[in-house]
Amino acid sequence: DGSFLWTSEKDNWRHIYLYDADGTEKKQLTKGNWDVTSYYGYDAKSKRIYFQSTEDGSINRGIYSISLKGKKKKKLSAQIGTNSASFSKNFTYFINTFSSATTPPVYTLNNAKDGKKVREIKNNNDLTTKLNDYQVAQKEFSTININGNDLNMWTMKPKNFDPNKTYPLFMTQYSGPGSQSVANSWYGANDFWYSMLANEGYIVVCVDPRGTGFKGADFKKVTQKELGKYEVEDQIAAAKQLGSMNYVDASRVGIWGWSYGGFMSSNCLLKGNDTFSMAIAVAPVTNWRFYDSIYTERYMTTPQENASGYDENSPINHVDKLKGKYLLVHGTADDNVHVQNTMRMVEALVQANKQFDWAIYPDKNHGIYGGNTRIHLYNKMTNFIKENL
Repeated sequence: DGSFLWTSEKDNWRHIYLYDADGTEKKQLTKGNWDVTSYYGYDAKSKRIYFQSTEDGSINRGIYSISLKGKKKKKLSAQIGTNSASFSKNFTYFINTFSSATTPPVYTLNNAKDGKKVREIKNNNDLTTKLNDYQVAQKEFSTININGNDLNMWTMKPKNFDPNKTYPLFMTQYSGPGSQSVANSWYGANDFWYSMLANEGYIVVCVDPRGTGFKGADFKKVTQKELGKYEVEDQIAAAKQLGSMNYVDASRVGIWGWSYGGFMSSNCLLKGNDTFSMAIAVAPVTNWRFYDSIYTERYMTTPQENASGYDENSPINHVDKLKGKYLLVHGTADDNVHVQNTMRMVEALVQANKQFDWAIYPDKNHGIYGGNTRIHLYNKMTNFIKENL
């Protein structure tokens, strides 16, 4: 009949709305302090909509269906963690992919009507058995109250953690607009690196600051025109709060990040020079004037309209504050964050007479890989952490 479904964040959360063919809103179909994170489709036969959401908590994803009248919502996923679905064309079945921080991906065939499992298609039990030998550090999920907000956090502690000892703190983050680094899903490559660092005596922590996703539109959009202000304030405050714990050595707090995370770690070391003693920045933006317009102007408008937003939050303008140890890494063929960012940062640091370490990978793009490149980079970063933290 020409009516259509539309998602909007107008009540602060991303929800599904039904509209008339002429654009008049008929009904808000989903509601609550959670986001619809994927729309899977509409089954005309059962008149039901299928979607993924954060109703189980912002670090989790569940699969649901709801009627076109916004009633009789059904939860179709059984386990708490990250669920995603692929539905058959006629919405009879779906393949559910489930993982959590303790369970590697499991693939099951399920009935779309009630979510009941028909059969398991594939699991990763062999991997789970194999990993027993590696003593992988567990992620402990929690929230930390920073600047009036409960921020999502995970912590990895050494296997033989002793609360009566003190440990250096190593923070990882990305912090980009609408992103999420603290998620109840299976480990990625970096998580195994963090596990190794944890088991060698570091407490590794990840905090998602203001500006990141799935905590409501207001929480996400607070960084508009000020990329790198509130996120940096939150990371510094989190480091201070964690540093006050009995088992953390506040004189040995480090932070690292890649891309937006490198922009952040650079800012944290400079603006938080009394809090952080070292930072690693890989392929960082050092001035938003050097980054692509489709992304930058979406959040920052133009440099002509918002000069102070660009200048006050660009690490290149704070090099005189450098006190700690700084490792700067870039690939010369980076087609995303151009190497110009690092070259200008290097020149600014030199003219401020600040000592730092840097590594350039010839002809490598934003991912910095190929041959032995990736293992070389991670060995370099590991050595830098051990020497300076």
